[in-house]
Amino acid sequence: MRHAEGLAWAGAQDRAAYAYTPVPDGLEAAHDYIARALTDQAAGRALPFALVTAADGRVVGSTRFLELDYWGGPVVWPPTTGVPYGDPLTAVPDAAEIGNTWIAGCARGTGANTEAKLLMLRHAFDTWGVRRITLRADARNTRSRAAIERLGATCEGVRRAHSRGLDGVVRDTAFYSVLHEEWPTVRSIIELRLSATTHPPAPFPHPHRNHDDAAGQLLLT
Repeated sequence: MRHAEGLAWAGAQDRAAYAYTPVPDGLEAAHDYIARALTDQAAGRALPFALVTAADGRVVGSTRFLELDYWGGPVVWPPTTGVPYGDPLTAVPDAAEIGNTWIAGCARGTGANTEAKLLMLRHAFDTWGVRRITLRADARNTRSRAAIERLGATCEGVRRAHSRGLDGVVRDTAFYSVLHEEWPTVRSIIELRLSATTHPPAPFPHPHRNHDDAAGQLLLT
C-alpha cells in the first residue's frame, strides 16, 4: 500500500494511452487496485510489483506475474490450473504469465519496461526454473505487441474473439511465449538492448514469493 500515491501519480499521466490495460485513476482507485492484487497474491494466483526508479524512488508503473501454473504434486485429470501444491505464498510455479503491465508517460522510451522484463524473466527462468513464460496483448494494441516482439518472444498466434476488452468490445488476443530452452537467446537480445545504459539492472527484490521490506517493487536503474 505504500506505493498507492505513486501509482495514482503515474496513472494520471496520459490517460489516453491506457485504452487496453486497466490503470488506476486516482488515489482511491490505486488503493483498490493494490488490494485486489494482494488478494490474488495471497491465493497464489499472482505476484504484483510496482515499477520504481532506483535513482529517486519514483513509482512509474506496475506489472505482475499472473496465470501461475503448478505442475507439482499428484497428477489429476482433468488438470486443475492455478492451484499451488502446498503453501500458496511459497509455492514455485512451473509456468507463468507476465502481464497487467503499464508505465507512466515519463518513463516510456527510457528502457524501464525492457529492464523490468529482464528482471522478471531472469527470476522466472533462473530462480523459479519455469518451463514457459506467456505474454499477451489485445491484438489492436500495436505498441504493446511491438514491445513484446522486441524482447525476442515467439508469437503463437492470435486467438479470435478471445475475451471482452477494456472498452467493452470483444477482442482478439495475440499470444507470445518464451520457453526455458529459448531463454539464453532471449536474455542476450534484451541485454544487448540495455547495453547502452550506464548501470546494470538492479537485483530482483527477493528469491521467494512472500513480501519483505524490499518485495513488491522492481527497482529500475
